Amino acid sequence: MRRDIFQAIADPTRRAIIALVAIQAMTPNAISEHFNSTRQTISRHLKILTECQLVKQEHRGREIYYQLELNKMKEIDKWLEQFRIIWETRYSQLDNLLLTIQNKKKQ
Repeated sequence: MRRDIFQAIADPTRRAIIALVAIQAMTPNAISEHFNSTRQTISRHLKILTECQLVKQEHRGREIYYQLELNKMKEIDKWLEQFRIIWETRYSQLDNLLLTIQNKKKQ
């Protein structure tokens, strides 16, 4: 089953894993130390994140390190930008309305 990036980031544990590997590449064992979950559960989350290309694996000797895939994060950011613009416009309109009301009260 192929998941999309939004299904991947819907889970709070996966979002926390993304935050961890955004700081530095980490092994599954190092990642699992930050959670009250089994190593197998973290591995399943990492598999989903890898399938969705939100993290990538790097082999260093016998260890596998996971690191953030910035291009996929940019894809999420691009999709969110449309909503950012809508909300910023609404906040600006609200600011203008509140300033108008405040100025009328001063008069």
